[in-house]
Formats: sequence, C-alpha cells, structure tokens
Amino acid sequence: MLDHLSIQTTDVDAAAAFYLRVFAPLGIREAMRMGLDGDTAVGLSGPDGFPHFWLGPTTAPSGREVHIAFTAPGRTAVDEVHVAALETGAEILHAPRVWPEYHPGYYAVFLRDLDGNNVEAVHHTFPGAAT
Repeated sequence: MLDHLSIQTTDVDAAAAFYLRVFAPLGIREAMRMGLDGDTAVGLSGPDGFPHFWLGPTTAPSGREVHIAFTAPGRTAVDEVHVAALETGAEILHAPRVWPEYHPGYYAVFLRDLDGNNVEAVHHTFPGAAT
C-alpha cells in the first residue's frame, strides 16, 4: 500500500543524523541523498535498501505538508489516479510521467489532497520487470 513517506524538517542533515543514530538498532540507514531546489533530501531505508522514509526541507512558511506515496500496480493505475483526481477537482502538482532523477522506471502522478498534503501514486519499473 505505502511506497514511501516524506516529512519536512528545518535542518535535513541534523534530522538525518538523528534518525540514523536513534533508529540504527532497527537497521535504518541512508539509502539516497539528492539535491532538491538548492537544498538536500535524504532517503532512509531498512534492510531492504529501498528509501521508504524521506527527509526534505520545509517548503511552506506556515506549516509542513506531509508527502505520502501509494504503490500502484502499474502505469495504467497511475494514469487512472490522475483522471480521478481531475474529476474531483484536485490540484495536480505533476501529471503522470517518468521521473528519471529518482530512477529510470519511476512513473508517478503528484496531487494535493483536501488538506493540502502532497499525495502521489507511483509505479516502479526495474530492468526486466513488466510495466
């Protein structure tokens, strides 16, 4: 169901150090670090190595949006989420497309929920996998 979750922080590096230290007994480790609009985002993983938990910079002065990504069984499902969101009048942040900066087979749509959170439907295609 959940692919990944992202929270915003005022100091990404300090937050990453905190989570890495405190949750090290659970096997939490840094899986990915990437530039993000002049700042940094850090993806943390468990033993599987997949970055399910992300730390990113605060983007809203009045609050912190939550980012939730739901796993889609295929690209068609991502496209169907996009259509349903349009039909409800939801704000589309990014129409469905491949996001090679995340990885070559990352196909997702991003939208706002009723409370202003950034919600995503994503399908991962890896070499040799069906789309």
